Amino acid sequence: MSPLLGWGLAALAVVGGFLAYGWQGLVLAISVVVFWLLLQFSRALRVMRGAAANPVGHTDNAVMLQARLRPGMRMLQVVTLTRSLGRKVADDPETFVWQDPAGDAVQVVLARDVVGEVRLLRGTVATAAPPADA
Repeated sequence: MSPLLGWGLAALAVVGGFLAYGWQGLVLAISVVVFWLLLQFSRALRVMRGAAANPVGHTDNAVMLQARLRPGMRMLQVVTLTRSLGRKVADDPETFVWQDPAGDAVQVVLARDVVGEVRLLRGTVATAAPPADA
């Protein structure tokens, strides 16, 4: 949801509550808005607490992560999927990387906290040495 839309709905609820029920409606509307903000804050803290338990820039499988990411997702949704904070590799545009144990990585380019581009970076494939002739 757009922040502008969310704050607009909150203001509409406060004004509507006051017009419909007076000061009791105003108090109820403000209580509902504060409760909604606390729910959003609690969700963000839960995601960050889960991400704090994992190494920065780590994902279990980069290919599966890349398949689940879509342009338009918010950074909090990406951190929820990876259960890890991304390793920042560039500032303009803001770019983060998550790498799996096999060496594959997913590069996510953000524009204003929204995923703009997702790239899968394949790791170098280790080639086995040819067997020595006896």
